[in-house]
Amino acid sequence: MTRLARTLAAIDAANGADPDRSEGTPAARLYGERMTAELERLFPDASEDLRIAARGQHIERWTSPRSAYPEGREGYLAWRRDLAAFHAGRVGEIMSAEGYGNDAVERVGQMIRKEGIKRDPEVQALEDVICFTFLRWYFQPFAEGRDAGGLERIVAKTARKMSAEARARALKEFDLPAPFAAAFRI
Repeated sequence: MTRLARTLAAIDAANGADPDRSEGTPAARLYGERMTAELERLFPDASEDLRIAARGQHIERWTSPRSAYPEGREGYLAWRRDLAAFHAGRVGEIMSAEGYGNDAVERVGQMIRKEGIKRDPEVQALEDVICFTFLRWYFQPFAEGRDAGGLERIVAKTARKMSAEARARALKEFDLPAPFAAAFRI
């Protein structure tokens, strides 16, 4: 087994402890597998570092619930910032245990923390994969019961995070209602 395979397996093992089994398997592990599938589809020549970042970007997310933070935007942003640092640290621990050096650990951490989005091609590729995974697997259940205006704002935020190439591809791959599709034409 390669070092990369061992690293991905260790991330999967950590995510296997997720108590959410609503889809029949640990939700965090399933999310990582879906991220890898989207990465392979969108960026088949992705670097090893990007492959690790995609698989581990939500590692053990359930251990830090949103409810542990104050309500409102400030609490939400603090939760997201702390999560990114936690995910980068946990993936870094696994990478170090598998023999990756500090440069690789830091590089994957930068991607997971989304440092350089819109400027760093690999960070942007990770964000594009995140957005495609959300649209393909999580948007429909997320949208249920939400008001149309709120959904339009969320879709617009998602589209703004994506590269121009990813937005164009999303328009081809997803049957988006007109108000949502408009956000991808920015």
